[in-house]
Amino acid sequence: MFYRPITLVYISILLTLFSCKDKETKTISLPSSHWEFAQNYYLGNINQSINYLDSLDTEGFDGKNSKHYFTKARQHFKMAEPYASYLNPEVGHRANGPALPVYKEDNGKVLRPVGFQKIEESIYEGETSPTDFKNELFITKGLLTNLKENIEKREINAQRFFIATHQQLFRIVSLAIAGFDTPVSHLGIAETVVSIEGLQTVYNNSIQHIIKEKNAKLDAEFQNNIDQAIAFIKSNMNFDTFDRYTFTRDYMNPIMRNWVDIRKTSALWEPVKNQPFNYDAPTFFEDNSFNLNFFTPTVNRHPTKAQVALGKQLFFDQNLSASGSMACATCHIPEKAYSDGLVTNKDNTGENLQRNTPTLINTAFQQSFFWDGRSENILEQISAVFTNSKEFNTNVHEFSSEILKDSTYIKAFKNAYGKVSTNNIEVIKAISSYISTLNGFSSKFDRNMRAEEDSFTSEEKLGYNLFMGKALCATCHFVPLTSGTVPPFFTEHEKEVIGVPETNKNKALDDDLGFYWKYNEPLHYGMFKTPSVRNVAVTGPYMHNGVYETLEQVMEFYNLGGGGGMGFDLEHQTLPFDELNLTAPEQKAIIAYLKTLTDDQIEGDDTY
Repeated sequence: MFYRPITLVYISILLTLFSCKDKETKTISLPSSHWEFAQNYYLGNINQSINYLDSLDTEGFDGKNSKHYFTKARQHFKMAEPYASYLNPEVGHRANGPALPVYKEDNGKVLRPVGFQKIEESIYEGETSPTDFKNELFITKGLLTNLKENIEKREINAQRFFIATHQQLFRIVSLAIAGFDTPVSHLGIAETVVSIEGLQTVYNNSIQHIIKEKNAKLDAEFQNNIDQAIAFIKSNMNFDTFDRYTFTRDYMNPIMRNWVDIRKTSALWEPVKNQPFNYDAPTFFEDNSFNLNFFTPTVNRHPTKAQVALGKQLFFDQNLSASGSMACATCHIPEKAYSDGLVTNKDNTGENLQRNTPTLINTAFQQSFFWDGRSENILEQISAVFTNSKEFNTNVHEFSSEILKDSTYIKAFKNAYGKVSTNNIEVIKAISSYISTLNGFSSKFDRNMRAEEDSFTSEEKLGYNLFMGKALCATCHFVPLTSGTVPPFFTEHEKEVIGVPETNKNKALDDDLGFYWKYNEPLHYGMFKTPSVRNVAVTGPYMHNGVYETLEQVMEFYNLGGGGGMGFDLEHQTLPFDELNLTAPEQKAIIAYLKTLTDDQIEGDDTY
């Protein structure tokens, strides 16, 4: 295996790092290269993380120093995480992802939970054995060793540095302060300090001299904003009471704005267009913070205005269906935030469909479609509606000639695609292009997070802080999209087993098997895609079966611990079974926050 030559600077770093596990340096000489310091910083910290896992192996899961070694191992991982996980997202997520079994589609095997979160459970909850604990450590160290070897082999450069840093900043805003990767120990608040200090250290020893030379005021402002953010965190590190709203709006967002300016000022890298982020967006809460083309199937990127206009016309046309009685807008009504307000809609014979109609707002930013995740992209989803015998009941390859009774279509198709289609493929592409424009980031929440206004009430702030903290909502509904599209890589969409009942009396489990259809794997029994909760106040009823009429009922369900907490037999529930113990005012506050996620344009605007 190829390894980079070890420089004298790197040897110095290692000697300092490993001379004593608890004597760690904060000052390291700047190498001549812009990026050598950063490379060695990430490499030294991944080594140190492995080193602490070795100490934890010796100590055991119930030793006097177990939590100390675990905390140190995690801290050093967080310092290495930006580059380590950028280079290998799958391994990075396995090392620091949910402590859940993983189903391997290639061989049908179910892998046991491993990684830091599984080690955390073993140490803090004690539900393991010495043998199992050693195996957890062995596999986790193997994952970290893999990440280490990637760092050794792949030299950092401007593009890798800026993308990796952007990803880490998003982890702070969306994951760390929500407790996503430390759900038991709640170390995420303290680790946010580690991540911010890590950014500051690498910046100071790599590109700071460029920024100081070009814009000393920007450098000073960046340093001050970092110092203030760290001070704010340290003023209250209690997981349940930490003020995430103020921290994100008034401390992290200024750092983010600085970082975008720093990247531009450095002139070291021009952003690529094949990533989920718009690297010029000043925060993660703008209406253009995400790169729509990243989420769009390759064959349908960069649609023209004519294609979008055609798609909109087709969206409302009932002649697309064989019966002539069903259009996309039959179930996705603009005035109802592109849902329908029904428990379930009707099929083409007037019978109830199986599941509730979700909103189409921001659906373009998903990586999984339908409640059971059976379509991987939006083109597949629309095609499935065409071929479904209970919906459009038409063949994708047979053009819906009935629509040409409206002569305006002939001109519209020629403007959009140069000709009148001979099959429904371009019809589907056009509808997809229109749906991809139905994106909303104009809510009261967005305007406040962007500091365009300061109108959040104390109850709404409390609701957001609970959503991001004690209530655990944001560990599945990732802010700011609030869907299950997993940050910061956005290549997969979470599905959860939460135990939804068949009626709002909460007496029996719903018999819809969800994602179980695909592999007949018990792990997936009752598993459904995590939807967005944006516009949730206007898109009820709720859950895949529309069982709950009000947000109050939804909150009660989660507060009781989901189906498992209500006594249903759910071996593989992904929610904690424990009650959340939210008070009535706290539940009311979360609902008040959810109502701030309603986009302004939806209200009575059918040209969204």
